[in-house]
Amino acid sequence: MDKTVASADEAVADFFDGATLMAGGFGLCGIPENLIAALRRKGTKGLTIISNNCGIDDKGLGILLANGQVKKMISSYVGENKIFERLYLDGKLEVEMTPQGTLAERIRAGGAGIPAFYTATGYGTIVAEGKETREFDGRPYVMERALTADFALVKAWKGDRFGNLVYRKTTRNFNPMMAAAANVTIAEVEQLVAPGQIDPDQIHSPGIYVQRILKGATFEKPIEQRTVRKRKAA
Repeated sequence: MDKTVASADEAVADFFDGATLMAGGFGLCGIPENLIAALRRKGTKGLTIISNNCGIDDKGLGILLANGQVKKMISSYVGENKIFERLYLDGKLEVEMTPQGTLAERIRAGGAGIPAFYTATGYGTIVAEGKETREFDGRPYVMERALTADFALVKAWKGDRFGNLVYRKTTRNFNPMMAAAANVTIAEVEQLVAPGQIDPDQIHSPGIYVQRILKGATFEKPIEQRTVRKRKAA
């Protein structure tokens, strides 16, 4: 089945107000930047976004936040975004902070059909408030619920028309698990190839998890912080 769409705007055309969205990437690395830009153009409101972080003020998911499209963030790290800070302190943004490993496992569990699991991380802290706890072999654990979403936007290095995906290096962060945990997964790739051109042993996300795929129009690949220290002379 050919799952290609012509543009990022076409790919996000059925997003609806109040949708839950998973967005891959770590910082600004491995983010589906073309799809995020298309979602900003569409203007969908009231989004609950599950992502490791929310980009920076003018890059990544930060452009949705600045455009007033985000109602709630479920994240691990949010320290690079001043707009995020202001909206949260003003009571205009709901935030559910989750330890990074726990966030990754909640998403993986959602894709695997596991409704909940126990982890020692967060026990005895505010992370555990209101959650079920249980002791195993003398150690206390916190029960965490799995995460799923209406849509997932993921970024891959290479993909074929059937939706099989290959991630490159550190972009293989949250993208693979999110691809499996949403009702509709949309992938943007740098290289779109014909079926059979990807070695089956190299596929990270099988096409069964992907409903739409497109070749990104352009990739800025922004960097959050650049080093300014001069290199030593050779």
